[in-house]
Amino acid sequence: MTNYRWTVCALVFFATTINYLDRQVISLLKPILEKEFDWSESDYSNIVAAFQLAYAFGMLGVGSIIDKIGSKLGYAISLVLWSIASIMHAFANSTFGFGVARAFLGVTEAGNFPAAIKVVAEWFPKKERAFATGIFNSGTNIGAVIAPLIVPWLALTYSWQMAFIATGAVGFLWLIFWFLLYRAPSKHKLVNAAELEHIQSDTDFEKADGSNPEEDIPWSKLLTYKQTWAFAVGKFLSDGVWWFFLFWLPAFLISEYKLVGMEISFPVAVVYLMAGVGSVAGGWLPMWFMNTKGWNMVRSRKTSMLIYAVFPILVMFSQAAGSYNMWYAVFIIGVAMAAHQAWSANILTTVSDMFPKKSIGAVIGIGGMVGGFGSITVAKTAGALLDYYKAQNDVQTGYYILFLFCGTAYLIAWFLMFRVLAPKMTPIHAK
Repeated sequence: MTNYRWTVCALVFFATTINYLDRQVISLLKPILEKEFDWSESDYSNIVAAFQLAYAFGMLGVGSIIDKIGSKLGYAISLVLWSIASIMHAFANSTFGFGVARAFLGVTEAGNFPAAIKVVAEWFPKKERAFATGIFNSGTNIGAVIAPLIVPWLALTYSWQMAFIATGAVGFLWLIFWFLLYRAPSKHKLVNAAELEHIQSDTDFEKADGSNPEEDIPWSKLLTYKQTWAFAVGKFLSDGVWWFFLFWLPAFLISEYKLVGMEISFPVAVVYLMAGVGSVAGGWLPMWFMNTKGWNMVRSRKTSMLIYAVFPILVMFSQAAGSYNMWYAVFIIGVAMAAHQAWSANILTTVSDMFPKKSIGAVIGIGGMVGGFGSITVAKTAGALLDYYKAQNDVQTGYYILFLFCGTAYLIAWFLMFRVLAPKMTPIHAK
């Protein structure tokens, strides 16, 4: 059996890396841009919210579009458009202009995860999907590691405009490899009969169960299933945590520890490297439960996600630990973000666990939209809280309140998903 499916996973990993490289540039340039354009925390949160609102609505539409036109073309179009959007930031000359550029970036970047999860579902059997998702999802962290290493350097050496242009241009290089290397498994010359049989090993079971994995479920009907809302509620509560750290972690470290210039690069890179390890390990653990313990998919998935939901509690103690040494806070935040990425690898995979392949993009889109609204809520709350406590000369209290939410969100999400809405993760079939 060949292993070409892991080459496909690598392609999706690099696309996700580029996706997060492009979206994190603005958070690293925040100290420069807020001086140049006289931004308040609320101005910045409005720009973040413009991205998130566009991302949310983009997720709703783009998932269904990718289901219809296919993952290959859908992925390519999304990446071209978000690369253009990233470059557009260099030509913004006002706060409003950045809001427009961020909105365009949001709606186009929304294509990454519906396309990526669809590719994984097409190329991997269920027992491998969380691991494959964990691998490609770790690209979010590699992008976030690369960004603090090169974006401040580009801005200081050339200009902040060049930071947006250079990072945005990387996507066009990926596009060449995507068209050269990607085909559907059944049409790919490098996939032999044994690997194709392995990839399609779930299909025979689905057909025997009376379902048709090649049929999609109407979007309106998807909204009637508790399984759809289990995924959406989990995204609503957990996505905002990730976005908060993505857009405010550099600002938190700068304000708390008075870092300047390139000093921010290494601690941010360490946090995201830890998160990358969490993503891969998080995808591996349920597969280990199934292969070693003999557990079924549902027990493996739910147990793994409960474990990941506990670790973010530690982030509530990061400021206290950081009062002794900054690196204690960095390590604790890194653990919390690793837990988020482990959670993310599995919550995304619950969609392919419960829905037929032709409906995956639509369900990811619905959940992504709801998660986007959760992220907007967190962003707007963060901006208002931090502005208020800055005026009181006590910004640390604002961050602590936000950390309280970040620490408890996952346990609440797990309870609602697996005790209230979808305790058995019963598969939905298109008849």
